Amino acid sequence: MIQDIFPSRLDNSFRKIDIKNNDRLLCFDCEGRILVNIQGGSIVFPSYSNSPCKAVYAFSVDDEAYFIALGEAGCTVASFEYMTVRQLRDKFSGKELFAAFTAYHLWKWYSDNRFCGKCGAELELGDKERSLKCSKCGNTIYPRINPAVIVGVTKGDSILITRYRSGFAHNALVAGFTEIGETLEETVSREVMEETGVKVKNIRYYKSQPWGMAQDILVGFYCEADGDGSIHMDENELKYAEWVKREDIVLQPYSHSLTNEMMKMYKEGKI
Repeated sequence: MIQDIFPSRLDNSFRKIDIKNNDRLLCFDCEGRILVNIQGGSIVFPSYSNSPCKAVYAFSVDDEAYFIALGEAGCTVASFEYMTVRQLRDKFSGKELFAAFTAYHLWKWYSDNRFCGKCGAELELGDKERSLKCSKCGNTIYPRINPAVIVGVTKGDSILITRYRSGFAHNALVAGFTEIGETLEETVSREVMEETGVKVKNIRYYKSQPWGMAQDILVGFYCEADGDGSIHMDENELKYAEWVKREDIVLQPYSHSLTNEMMKMYKEGKI
């Protein structure tokens, strides 16, 4: 999955440090595209010496520091171009792609929270933790993380495969966001019922995944159909929902997602 970058390691602990010339500078334009160069089939980010600007420390990978450029104006560096994280996901893998996903998550938070939601004053960077603080009313906000579930519903030797009505064009599993006052397990039951009309039982946790492209934490569960598994698909949400035998599962064209790993595990008989 996208976070599996061993032996490299992401260190996301907060540090109040200044950027240096050789540090990586992650620049986004107003549309959320990131500035990159493609060299030897790999993603390369500009260094601070290429494009000095106001920046905040984001994280480190293998002791290499990454900073996010702040402000509305995008950076310009010769031979570099702006690409969406979706474009990068479809072509690349490894620690650079994970860095781009994680940086986008933080950039989106900084970009969406320039002013205090209580009094309207301009927010300032926290100096003791990753936060934004209002010096006028004292309001403090933290990076937003949206919990969502990925659900592998099984029945005998089949799994419930879906495709979205719009957007992502490949096979997927039932998925959805957790609502206010709801447990993750309750989200599983509700989302499967809403999207496919299938009642479920024996809900069990599998694995989780950060998914910075949508500011999510994805939580994977497997469960079983409770009853005959008759499908009553929500046609506003899905264009396909069918029980598919293990050997007939068609995986996604890349291995970054928790969804694809869960389908692969079932296809190979490991679940």
